[in-house]
Amino acid sequence: MKNSSFRRVIIIILDSVGIGELPDAEDYHDKGSNTLLHVAESVEKLHLPHLFSLGLINLLPLPRVEPKMNFKGNYGKMMEKSPGKDTTTGHWEIAGLILSRPFPTYPQGFPPEIIQAFEKMIGRKVLGNRPASGTEIIHSLGEEHLRTGSPIVYTSADSVFQIAAHEQVMPLPELYAICQKARKLLQGEHAVCRVIARPFAGEPGFFYRTKNRRDFSLLPPGLTILDKLQANFYPVLAVGKIEDLFSGRGITKSWHTGNNREGIEVLLHCLDNYSRGLIMVNLIDFDMLFGHRNDPRGYARALEEFDRELPSIISRLGENDILILAADHGCDPTTPSTDHSREYVPLLVFGPGIKSGVDLGVRSTFSDIAQTVAEIFGVELFPIGKSFLSQIIN
Repeated sequence: MKNSSFRRVIIIILDSVGIGELPDAEDYHDKGSNTLLHVAESVEKLHLPHLFSLGLINLLPLPRVEPKMNFKGNYGKMMEKSPGKDTTTGHWEIAGLILSRPFPTYPQGFPPEIIQAFEKMIGRKVLGNRPASGTEIIHSLGEEHLRTGSPIVYTSADSVFQIAAHEQVMPLPELYAICQKARKLLQGEHAVCRVIARPFAGEPGFFYRTKNRRDFSLLPPGLTILDKLQANFYPVLAVGKIEDLFSGRGITKSWHTGNNREGIEVLLHCLDNYSRGLIMVNLIDFDMLFGHRNDPRGYARALEEFDRELPSIISRLGENDILILAADHGCDPTTPSTDHSREYVPLLVFGPGIKSGVDLGVRSTFSDIAQTVAEIFGVELFPIGKSFLSQIIN
């Protein structure tokens, strides 16, 4: 039975916007990481008036930013209960699924039996097979790729099997097809979290990654809030790479987007045209363009650009809507590493029909979001997670 009058929930994942190291950060070589603080320190003044008014400024002190007393939103921060610090683990936990062990990683590259089997499947040799920055590896191996037609395989500190190919050498349908073959190969002991298509374009010395990235994730090993809502005939709308992260499961309609601008445009379309159910959005630029490239100033600009769009989003919310802003992990752009960081993430909750200024405290798991959404729509609750609905309703 439905437990509230709310008809629509919007979850926006600000990909990688962490707010300080978790207690176990040292185990992940992330001691001292604090994405938002270090981004703020990189600029004269971080100008996020709308995010701050929702309560973000109350979660950690930022340089040259005055704390606020009155908030339009409710605020807290969340710990990740699952092991790891990758995108899929974070999104799955937000959706109510907590992992007991991390996905496999390959700091020395993939073993010969995997590479040889993949080469046999696709009928050609590969280049690379090492951990690398995506921009670095296409510059170092891109020219050889143009000459040989061999796709570039690489990984990172995350559980990923990434395949880079020039769009004029390997058309997108072919690149996506070999990624699907890799996904079928990488199961069991080598079940990496994601196989990622990384198309690029340009000339030697001026290669650049295009926006035609695609992620091929494992199927979630249990039910998520997306599954439960869809089973109860609530629309589940996915914007950005959400469909990829959940392998399309539990999703009614999806829009793939290449950047934050496109993601916000699609979100506004959904808000104008769909009046019930769940809208789940991933905004990728913070992570993809700036966190992984150690560009704190660019990260600050992206946050400020999103902040300027918030009024357009909020103006479309009615009394029966709840907006939840969160993140899936950190990606501190000021550390030597270009990888994700194990951090707390923000929890900002706003709605015209709910309370404001409530301190939601430190949540012990991201899955508190899924539990809250389950309670809102009256679907089966999760075994782990504590709803914060009672704290925010009038």
